[in-house]
Amino acid sequence: MNLEDLYKKALNFEFLTVEEGVYLYHNAPLADLIHIADECRKVQVPHGKVTWQIDRNVNTTNVCVANCKFCNFYRIPGHADAYITDMETYRKKITETIKYGGDQLLLQGGHHPELGLDFYCNTFRQIKQEFPTIKLHALGPPEIAHICKVSKVSHHEALKALKEAGLDSLPGAGAEILVDRVRRLISKGKCGSDEWLAIMHEAHMLHLTTSATMMFGHVETIEERFIHLVKIRDTQAQKPADAKGFLAFIPWTFQDVDTLLTRIRGVHNLTTADEYIRMIALSRIMLPNVKNIQASWLTVGKATAEICLHAGANDFGSIMIEENVVSAAGAPHRFTYKTIQEAIKEAGFEPQLRNQQYEWREIPETIQEQVINY
Repeated sequence: MNLEDLYKKALNFEFLTVEEGVYLYHNAPLADLIHIADECRKVQVPHGKVTWQIDRNVNTTNVCVANCKFCNFYRIPGHADAYITDMETYRKKITETIKYGGDQLLLQGGHHPELGLDFYCNTFRQIKQEFPTIKLHALGPPEIAHICKVSKVSHHEALKALKEAGLDSLPGAGAEILVDRVRRLISKGKCGSDEWLAIMHEAHMLHLTTSATMMFGHVETIEERFIHLVKIRDTQAQKPADAKGFLAFIPWTFQDVDTLLTRIRGVHNLTTADEYIRMIALSRIMLPNVKNIQASWLTVGKATAEICLHAGANDFGSIMIEENVVSAAGAPHRFTYKTIQEAIKEAGFEPQLRNQQYEWREIPETIQEQVINY
């Protein structure tokens, strides 16, 4: 393989193979990858602004039977700390979210063995009845798979019913690494890679917009990271021509504080800043049919995320008024609506507030700044 030939392919937005991606990872200078990814970003996102969002991650329940080895958030059924979020709590949190300028809930939770399709449809309907302008970015593919098993319905039936009940878009949660060898080691209780991708494909067929993620820096090989990227790209290529499909790709690093994966298996997140920037650049290069690449400031911090904006990333994600899952495993970073804009400007870009569809929003005149604890 020749680096110059691969660079030309990347700049022409050709689909690189897994082997070509691995070759670039191991052999291309980081400066070259940053330059090429930045050039691709300029073509795909020509306005040059860095987008960001205001939303809140609210958890439907912390009861889960998936038993993921990297999760400190879940509780087993019957645990003293187990909960199912009630409507009064949603009212309070949505009202606060609107006050802080938010327009969306990222609504996720555990695989509760007793909560099926009717529960989620009823919850979504009630939220939409009381807060018709709030968007629901909810239930990643593993949760959809679990709901289908509990309620004995197909992916199509579940997604269609949830969309009619108020589901606006589907997050890319639970992807981890889309290779079943890895999934058996870290998230055996979740759906396999084929089912994750099949649910996303079905969502695209129903014109539900989605995002995709990759959690890396644990037990996966470099080749498995690129298998993951190619599977995302191939699924995006199968969407209907008039569907948006995957609107964004968000790679983030395994957070290892007090997780079973670390305590029992001795797996630590050893990802360096350079490695994360390299993966951001290669995500842009490997995914020419996914327009938006998001830097995960939550897991890598402000300084590294700012550099990523010069290495192919064009989005800074959400300030996340509330986030409980990744934070429980050690992610310490926080932004407000003011400090996220300051960080984007510090990196040399113009910040632009957006919604989940990557449509631009004006910052509400009545916005209040939330109090956060570092």
